[in-house]
Amino acid sequence: MRITKSPLAPALLATAFFACVWNDAHAQYTTAPSSADSAAVTNVVAMRQDSLVGTHGFLDRRAAFERLMAKFPLPEGVTVHEIDANGVPGKWISPDRGGAPGAHARGVILYLHGGGFYSGSSDSHRVLAATLAKDAGADVLLIDYRHMPEAVYPAQIDDAFASYAWLLKQGYAPSRIALAGESAGGNLMLELALRLRAAHLPLPSSMVAMSPIMDLSASGDSTRENAKRDPRLTRDGLIDVTRVYMHGGDPRSPDTSPVFADLHGLPPLLLQVGSREILLDDSLSIARTAAMDDVAVSVEVWPGMVHQWQLFPGLIPEARRALEDTARFIQAHIAQPGEANTAGVAAAPASDAMHNARRKTEKLARALF
Repeated sequence: MRITKSPLAPALLATAFFACVWNDAHAQYTTAPSSADSAAVTNVVAMRQDSLVGTHGFLDRRAAFERLMAKFPLPEGVTVHEIDANGVPGKWISPDRGGAPGAHARGVILYLHGGGFYSGSSDSHRVLAATLAKDAGADVLLIDYRHMPEAVYPAQIDDAFASYAWLLKQGYAPSRIALAGESAGGNLMLELALRLRAAHLPLPSSMVAMSPIMDLSASGDSTRENAKRDPRLTRDGLIDVTRVYMHGGDPRSPDTSPVFADLHGLPPLLLQVGSREILLDDSLSIARTAAMDDVAVSVEVWPGMVHQWQLFPGLIPEARRALEDTARFIQAHIAQPGEANTAGVAAAPASDAMHNARRKTEKLARALF
């Protein structure tokens, strides 16, 4: 857990410390970001806002984001292969010139990109994924799940499930797989883990969610309290996205909002969130839920950071450090070659809704395996 010495609301500090203590996590005390870090964040925010000038609707914003992210070059020394994972396209990114899909030379991170369920891709997120691959010494499977409005829930989670199943079919032990994602991808990552548990399938070694959307009902206090501090997201914008994504479904359903789910039996979880985000409470609330459900969880609150700051490791020093933290967490939990496969199959909590979800997921699993 990161706790800053810079001014934060006492309630935030109390909540953060609560999560830290209940999960036997170690506290890390950091100072506020330097003036250079703050300037970098300001420049990135301005760049992102400028890229949206003249756009209207989801498709325009999607295209604008792709144009913006295409400006940033890949780190040196990585290999990128186009991939088809059970019908889901994407990229296989390796931290050296010898990496190839299915080589099993190292562990693999299944990365689910953010973008509000309607944007983002294996192109827009290639720099983040390549940086994480190098830092963690792991391959990254970065998938292009289907977008809304062309495809709505549960298409995105179906694609994530299919991609995980593809990794298992390639012979990767679950203990050699980690899940990660940011923003909407953080939501999909945790919902994928819940689906795997419901289907009694083996779980990955660990999970990382950066600036995740964990509550599609936008009920957290920070959606209002941080409204003037968050230059990237608005509560009304989140609700608009949810309305299309859920197409009439309940945004408080545990099948789409993990903060309302029972998390028992899930693997260790790392959460990263910026102190200025309206999604701050999403991370703090899911950390508390995980703690009460006996899931090992660490939450890092990064002072002065904004939504998806990790996308820009070449511009924001704190983005680079956040990805290094993520890599260390994954390295600490992913099994090394020759180690026993310790990943288990968690027992799902019993309920009518869970039984229905399990039947749907098992039907999909039979089609994929």
